[in-house]
Amino acid sequence: MPIYEYHCNDCGKDFERLVLGPSGQDEVLCPSCRKTDVVKKFSVFAAATGSSRESAGPPPGGCGVCDVSCPNRR
Repeated sequence: MPIYEYHCNDCGKDFERLVLGPSGQDEVLCPSCRKTDVVKKFSVFAAATGSSRESAGPPPGGCGVCDVSCPNRR
């Protein structure tokens, strides 16, 4: 079930909405002013990986993309 981000053109507020199915996008109301003049914002998604590798820095031996002169290469 995706969460979409919207911007209200009437009051200028940004908000999110959980969409439960394909018909959930028919009419989106701004929770602040209750108007329907809203636009879906372009946003990226986040995924939980279950590891803390992102905060630990590059993997041992470098990232696998860098060449020999890369400062992150170990």
